Amino acid sequence: MPDREPIYLDYNATTPVDPRVLAAMLPYFSEVYGNPANGLHRQGRLAARAVDEARERVADLIGAQANEIVFTAGATESNTLAIEGLTRRADSRSHTGPRRRIVTTAVEHKAVLEPCRRLGREGWDVVVLPVDHDGVVDVAAAAEAIDDNTLLVSVQAANNEVGTIQPVAAIAALAHAHGALIHCDAAQAVGKVVVDVAALDVDLLSASAHKLYGPKGIGLLYVRGGPRRLPLQPVSLGGGQEAGLRAGTSNVPGIVGFGKACSLAKEMLQEEGTRQAALRNQLEEMLIEGVPGLVINGRAAARLPNTSSLTFPSADADALLLNLPNLMLATGSACTTGAVEPSHVLQAMGVSREAAYGTVRVSMGRNTQPDDVVIAIALMQEAWLAVREGGDAV
Repeated sequence: MPDREPIYLDYNATTPVDPRVLAAMLPYFSEVYGNPANGLHRQGRLAARAVDEARERVADLIGAQANEIVFTAGATESNTLAIEGLTRRADSRSHTGPRRRIVTTAVEHKAVLEPCRRLGREGWDVVVLPVDHDGVVDVAAAAEAIDDNTLLVSVQAANNEVGTIQPVAAIAALAHAHGALIHCDAAQAVGKVVVDVAALDVDLLSASAHKLYGPKGIGLLYVRGGPRRLPLQPVSLGGGQEAGLRAGTSNVPGIVGFGKACSLAKEMLQEEGTRQAALRNQLEEMLIEGVPGLVINGRAAARLPNTSSLTFPSADADALLLNLPNLMLATGSACTTGAVEPSHVLQAMGVSREAAYGTVRVSMGRNTQPDDVVIAIALMQEAWLAVREGGDAV
């Protein structure tokens, strides 16, 4: 494909900003440039109004109220604010009693696992729940782990690597039965599938704009009932922005873009989900025919409509990608402290290290067309044959 741009199939990593989102943002860089914290002049009031309108739009996508939305720099910060904000508050207040347990899952994003590991080093009792072969959290194990000593349970809405959708509501019921709070990292789910905070029955939820065709550098933390009702301790100090939970001048262009992206996502959710699921299914079915022994991880579980985790037999994913210069994909391994390690998600699912090294993730998006999928199938089959036969990168 010498005259064709490489095909982007890594939408779970990030999405391009929708042109309509960019158009909504542009005036807030140079025309409406006021600080929304200053309502004493017109520029500040215009900026504050734009932030309020965007907060309504963001809340509407997830079935929340505007006063329950705290804007952050992204889901990573939101996760930290939820987990560390709650545990720091618990440490500072004697009335919290004996609640010193945090329960999470083995397939969480590192933005959840790392804060939990740090809490473990600080003396908190951190329990990591196992998952089955499809990456679904073991609810029975959750029932055993969640007790009256549990302060917080953190479980993702959907996995970023495999796409598995988790039984959040069932685990929330277990948590609430013991008086614990539940946090959900919904960064991969919001904008792809219906996410309703009331149906999930979560107390805290995180998301990022750049996963749903909005700008990078802006995200949300949903706080049930609003920040003044649910006790969190800020992890950054300064002004009283975002109900005192997130100090710093508001990123008005980013917030406006987030609001527009959420409105568009709500309009397109059902149609795009159906379309992308059909393309994903076509890719998987044709690859199974063309690549004997191909494994689709998590296929038996409910998954995000756009996500496919593919383990190619007798092939290294890095070698596959070297033979796929016209496809942009992710692999089932990551570089950690200088060493390439297989995905912790795949290992938690029981996938061998060798198979994890042969795994690639395909994640589709709004710009993915049927022709892209047909071409991607042919290229992946050719690359697999080349790697299996010891061919050089093309």
